[in-house]
Amino acid sequence: MTGNVILRRPRSLIRSLLRSEAGGGLVLIGAAALALIVANGPLADGYFALLKTYVGPLNILHWINDLLMAGFFLLVGLEIKREFLDGQLATPRRRVLPGLAALGGMVAPALIYVAINWNSGSLRGWAVPVATDIAFALGVLALMGRRVPVSLRIFLTALAIIDDLLAVMIIALFYTAGLSILWLAAAAGVTALLVALNRMRVQSLLPYIALGALLWTFTFLSGVHATIAGVVLALTIPIRCSPGCPDDRKSPLHRLEHGIQPWVAYVVIPIFGFANAGVSLAGLGFDALLQPIALGVALGLFIGKQIGVFGVTWLAIRLRLGDMPEDATARQLYGVSLLCGIGFTMSLFIGLLAFPSEALQDQVKIGVLAGSLLSALVGAAVLIGSKREAVPTPSPRGFG
Repeated sequence: MTGNVILRRPRSLIRSLLRSEAGGGLVLIGAAALALIVANGPLADGYFALLKTYVGPLNILHWINDLLMAGFFLLVGLEIKREFLDGQLATPRRRVLPGLAALGGMVAPALIYVAINWNSGSLRGWAVPVATDIAFALGVLALMGRRVPVSLRIFLTALAIIDDLLAVMIIALFYTAGLSILWLAAAAGVTALLVALNRMRVQSLLPYIALGALLWTFTFLSGVHATIAGVVLALTIPIRCSPGCPDDRKSPLHRLEHGIQPWVAYVVIPIFGFANAGVSLAGLGFDALLQPIALGVALGLFIGKQIGVFGVTWLAIRLRLGDMPEDATARQLYGVSLLCGIGFTMSLFIGLLAFPSEALQDQVKIGVLAGSLLSALVGAAVLIGSKREAVPTPSPRGFG
């Protein structure tokens, strides 16, 4: 071959998923299913014992949820920064519809959970059903093929990005206890150094990663959940905005996102799903789903998400605050709103923070699994029943 060597540009997680390469979501589904099988089979005792085994100061489950998941939150932070500065959310107009939809999709599930658990003493779990699992939802959406226009994939992705941002803020504000001012000050000092590196336009990722490790340690010791360090680190990574070349490999943020994406999608998240989705169903009947926490989470995800996302989106379009996604129908938009009820990863994560009791955590897991599964199945059924080919975009008046 004598011609010039053509280098293929790296693609970010979101763009890969938008091009139907949502394999990470499908692997996560498999990991969750495997966890349920193992937790209810002959290997159950070994499974639960392994997760409780201590390695240094933490057991394996805590290492997964505190350290490995920091990588997930780092990726989330990178996506948030890129989309707001150089992507689908770079202009105020583009942020309006998915932003309002994300807000509605968080308020409605929380209200349903609170209504069901008002007298149960379990209000601390109000935030469990507010999150959407982007990999899981896009994985299901990818199976729909041409039945769903690209505009709805972009809408779902933008909504989930804003949803993740709000979920991170909820974790930082409502699930932090026992703060150590000394270690918090140390974490703030490391953050200041990271900001200084950014201002000095340091392009090498090595010093950012080294300081990020210190930031995780100090954040963990401060009492703030250590995964927040991943988001803080992400927001300090320099980005080279280049609309004509959205995956510019000279941009430190794009390089880091591209580098960690396969590890997060195919290692971190499946391990998290396998470690946290396993719940013993021995002796549990349908009444287990009727427990206040499980019922609040399941109905919050399945009912609350579709009401919040679809209802607010419909109202915003009628008020001309945003436009119907191009070539999409109301039915397709409703199907995507149902998929927003797949709250697997972030919902499980918040549930573990909300309830230290294993019995209550099991209720959370049952609710998350039931709500997410129902949302996926019904959402897929609605989308399968929609027209395969694109149709003209309906006007706001014709939408209702």
